[in-house]
Amino acid sequence: MALIPATILTGFLGSGKTTLLKRVLTEAHGQKIAVIENEFGEENIDNEILVSEPGEQIIQLNNGCICCSIREDLRATLSLLAAKKRKGLLDFDRVVIETTGLADPGPVAQTFFMDDEIAESYLLDSILTLVDAKHAATQLNERQEARRQVGFADQIFISKTDLVEPAEVDALIHRLKHMNPRAPQKAVHFGEVALSEVFDLRGFNLNAKLDIDPDFLKEDDHAGHDHAEGEHCDHPSHSHDHGAEDGHGGGHHHHHDDDVQSFVFKSDRPFDPAKLEDFLSAIVNIYGPRMLRYKGVLNMQGTERKVIFQGVHQLMGSDLGPEWAAGEKRGSKMVFIGIELPKDIFLQGMEQCLV
Repeated sequence: MALIPATILTGFLGSGKTTLLKRVLTEAHGQKIAVIENEFGEENIDNEILVSEPGEQIIQLNNGCICCSIREDLRATLSLLAAKKRKGLLDFDRVVIETTGLADPGPVAQTFFMDDEIAESYLLDSILTLVDAKHAATQLNERQEARRQVGFADQIFISKTDLVEPAEVDALIHRLKHMNPRAPQKAVHFGEVALSEVFDLRGFNLNAKLDIDPDFLKEDDHAGHDHAEGEHCDHPSHSHDHGAEDGHGGGHHHHHDDDVQSFVFKSDRPFDPAKLEDFLSAIVNIYGPRMLRYKGVLNMQGTERKVIFQGVHQLMGSDLGPEWAAGEKRGSKMVFIGIELPKDIFLQGMEQCLV
């Protein structure tokens, strides 16, 4: 049986996850989707589109999709759905897991790699994060869960942009890009988003190209954050808006205060595979819980093929990608996204693993 693609949908309370899900579930797209709700809170999907029996864990929707609440742990729920699909008791093409607004998507993602039974049935496609433009500044300033959700994302959807000034949206986009340069951002209006931007994004596919916003890698951009602490940076998202000291101003917050940050390692010299493996094992051992996502395309000594590498927390893996094309400039590019990671230690350590 082909692997069942799974998507993790995350985002802070009130960011519009349920609106997006309702759209995905009620649209006539011909796909049968199983939705796993992390909890049926007040803002659940049920009233309008579910027909539920009390005590029922799996509910069939009118367009052939199914909805399911987690009664035990996620592993048991995924296992149950896969078993029912194999026996022909349930028909669905893919799974969407909606996490609670306060959830850290890390352990949810790890379930797909750590558990053999789940790994044999499912393929984790991507983590989608919804960010509410109206409340994002306050949420990102005050809640680490909101910052973590941004750090994990393969795709960021910004909701409620119509409720704030364009300058505030620009400042938010700039800030999110610093936290996670590899996730494309898109404004969504009432959950109206094409399914092609929700499914089959291949965010966890090791052979996927490394998507980092090209502007992020420009040396003169502030995105690399090489300007010293306190040095002048005049992007609006760094400026202090003294009229907004109550915390509601969109742009007065300094990026340097975000504990979720990203940085990129680049080199034209090849890596020594043994040294790199030792170094990565060591840092994952120490900083693993704070390493949200890290991903790279690496030039390794001893192979004519690109090495595609990625990890979530303490779990990491690599795969041989396509061969370096004739005339293609060989080089390595790796992005690290995490919580208060010591950039200097990481970059110097990577440098010392080069041939």
